[in-house]
Amino acid sequence: MLYTPIKFRNLELKNRWVMSPMCMYSCEEGLANDFHTVHYGSRAQGGTGLLIVEATGVVPEGRITNRCMGIWKDEQAQKLKDIVDFVHSHSESKIGIQLAHAGRKASTWNGKQIPLEEGWETVAPSPIPYEESERTPHELSAEEITGLVQAFRDGARRALDAGFDLIEIHAAHGYLIHQFLSPLSNIRKDQYGGSLENRSRFLLEIVEAVQELLDDDHPLFVRISATEYAKNGWDLDESVQLAKMLKEKGVDLIDVSSGGNIHGARISVFDGYQVAFAETIRREAGIATGAVGLITSAGQAEQILQKNQADLIFVAREILRNPYLAIQGAFDSGADCPFPHQYDRAKK
Repeated sequence: MLYTPIKFRNLELKNRWVMSPMCMYSCEEGLANDFHTVHYGSRAQGGTGLLIVEATGVVPEGRITNRCMGIWKDEQAQKLKDIVDFVHSHSESKIGIQLAHAGRKASTWNGKQIPLEEGWETVAPSPIPYEESERTPHELSAEEITGLVQAFRDGARRALDAGFDLIEIHAAHGYLIHQFLSPLSNIRKDQYGGSLENRSRFLLEIVEAVQELLDDDHPLFVRISATEYAKNGWDLDESVQLAKMLKEKGVDLIDVSSGGNIHGARISVFDGYQVAFAETIRREAGIATGAVGLITSAGQAEQILQKNQADLIFVAREILRNPYLAIQGAFDSGADCPFPHQYDRAKK
């Protein structure tokens, strides 16, 4: 199954390998550069079915660091278009982008919040910092929330103009949308806080705004944290309910990760430790899922697919170590994998 095609809307992926979005902290003023062309281009040459470009800020204050990628202006989208064109011209890979806002976890470097004079004011659904020692984030007004929904829409428009095949919305890892979802970071009393429906409203409004731009050739994925490993926090049951809402809104796949919103949460990490979350959401919400988290081999990936635990295999650290992971897995198993024609002799 790992080397069989799969379709989302009209977009066909040649195999089930996905390069997970991973921050590279290598931009200036949010602009991609030659590093990114090589970084993403090498994974496309490696036969990966789908590449997803790293978390990309829809506003300057939405970046995790001042070296993160952005798409709040047309110049940034043009740089990204060069990468998209390269991938499309020299491989059979498809390429998507993850639109993001870091919220209270923005304005950092090496995992630590930087001084305000070197960074910027952070925002959140409620005035609760990620760590007690950090600055209290600005509580977003309803009008400011509406503005951010528009920023996500504008980012999606620029991404489509740049030629991206797919959009993913980042609602995981303790960043702004996840902060709205969690009852531990969102204690609002208005239409964006309280019930699950209200806490999900920001994400659902973003989905609706982005969907207005998408057609049958451009799917929409959403990455979530299935649990935040904290008492009375966001959990798997709420993730299943959210996945059902997202399915009703036309979302094509839930990219299932976990954690990131509660500082000091205890997480038991082992090979494939998040796969069971993807399996549960897939089964109970009836929506396609992507599995991610210490998946390091084609054999392990194949087993996940054979057990109907997920539909796509998102790989992060392993594909940093080995850009040609997909081709290597195909070579070892005798499966077919899209291969640069310049390297055909390597098949023999």
